[in-house]
Formats: sequence, C-alpha cells, structure tokens
Amino acid sequence: MRVAVTGGCGFIGSHVVDQLLAAGHQVRVLDVGGGYRNPAAEYLTADLFDPAALRHGLHRCDAAFHLAGAANVNEVAADPVAAVRLNVEGTTRVLDAARAGGCGRVLLASTVWVYGAAHGGGELAEDTPVDLRRAGHVYVATKLSAELLVHSYREMYGQHFTILRYGIPYGPRMREELVVARFVRAALDGQPITIAGTGEQQRNYVYVEDLADAHVRALDPAAEDQTLALEGAAPVSVREIADTVCELVRPVPVEFVAGRTADYQGVSVSAARVKELLDWVPVTPFAEGVHRYLEWLAAGQGQERPR
Repeated sequence: MRVAVTGGCGFIGSHVVDQLLAAGHQVRVLDVGGGYRNPAAEYLTADLFDPAALRHGLHRCDAAFHLAGAANVNEVAADPVAAVRLNVEGTTRVLDAARAGGCGRVLLASTVWVYGAAHGGGELAEDTPVDLRRAGHVYVATKLSAELLVHSYREMYGQHFTILRYGIPYGPRMREELVVARFVRAALDGQPITIAGTGEQQRNYVYVEDLADAHVRALDPAAEDQTLALEGAAPVSVREIADTVCELVRPVPVEFVAGRTADYQGVSVSAARVKELLDWVPVTPFAEGVHRYLEWLAAGQGQERPR
C-alpha cells in the first residue's frame, strides 16, 4: 500500500514508519523538520497549514496516518490556542486534503486520556459515552474534537477513518520530558527522581514498537471506521516506574512535589476490540521496555531522538 504519515519524524511516528516499511508498504512522511529519518521512506517538508503541500502529500494514498500535533500536555496548558489550532484545525485540514485527494482512509492518533471524560465505571470500552463536562484538560478537549471531526467527515463526505487511542507510550526516541525518560536521566546523573503527586497514579504504559505494530495491523479492512484502544497490558504506578529505574540504573532518592493540574488519573480501559479485530496485544513487559530504552541510550543513539 501507499501510506502517508504526518509527524513521521517524531517519537511514535518514526517507529510507525519503520514498521510500515518492514511490512513492505511505500511510505511518504509529511513533517516540518528534524527528527529520526528512515532512508527507505520518502520525506516531504509539509506543514499542516500549507494546503498545497498537504494535498500533494496525501494525493492518491491508500491511507494516511495523522500523528502530527501537540502532544506535550504541559505545552498545551501553556499555549492552549496554539494547541487547539494544531490538533483541531490541523486534523480538519488533513481530513479535507485526504477527501480532495482520494486518500482511502485517515487513521487518527488519539489517546486514552479521553476516557477521563467517560461516563461510567468499571472497565471502559470504545463505545463508552463521554461527558464533555468532564474533559478537564485542554489536551483532552482537542482530542475529543478531532475524533468528532473524523466521524463528521465520514457522515458528510464518506471519508473512511480509524481512530487509534494510544496508551501511554515509552521507549527509544521518546522525548526527554516524558516521565520514563526523565526518571532515567535523573538516575543516570545520580540525581533524585521527582514525582508529581503521590506516586500512586497508574497508567497502562505501552512499548512504542508494540504500538507501531498495531498501526500496521490497523491497515486491515477490519479496522475501517473503527475506534480502537491501544492500551498497555497492565497498569504501572509512577512509584513503580521510579523503583524500576532505580533497580535497572542505580538507587537514587525519590522526592515528591505537588501534582499537575487536570492530570490524567488513569482508568481501566478494555483492549478487547483490537484483539478481536486485529489480533493485537502488547507483548513487551514494562521493565523489559525500560531495559531496551537503556540499551538504546548506551549505544549512543541519542542523536535519533526526535525534537
């Protein structure tokens, strides 16, 4: 298949590109600058707000993964207007370029953070209703808005989609501000690990290569017009992350500071649908994923780290 990837030089996007290529697909990356590049892919300098470049990049592609956007929740909080423009207007521009260019399907990167606004208890599924009053963080609002637009383009224009709600990703090439990377850097430097909040907050972390594998599988027709939760296999608390890093790197003190405003508290999310449709389950245990990240750092591959 001929596949486009917006944001394909970034942390997750670069791994998606690698695995698409390994699966035999032709890959065109649309990105604005530096980051990791696989020499087997085609790269276009294309801003989401450059209509001509976007139309050219998506023209006659069988599918387009839309991963470009504002993903750093602290930056979203600091500049919500820019985040809304990038995540909401940017998604609209990708959908419209895909519609105009005959792109078969748009696969949208979303997040399990949207389940923080879900109405209901127990294990939540993709069709669990959302209460917009509980969206909380602007980041969640942008992702819910993008998902809504995807559904509207399907209803109004027949543009096919797949929504991929990511668990919390980690692994080689991750941004330095992500919690696992920050804890590892502190331990490597012999500095205390700082935890925001009590450390009891739990997330289902998903190793980035497992996550990228799900993207390749999502090209299957069974995933068309579906929303899929790509959740990690088991919850891991922030304190457990610190303990794992101390065990794999070196023991350092652990300090606690005030929690972040409107932080994602973690909920129980079912990944049954993606297992049923695509036979995907994450296979990398958390400690093994951290170990692989440490090996990547030790190999001196930090120059691969996306912006």
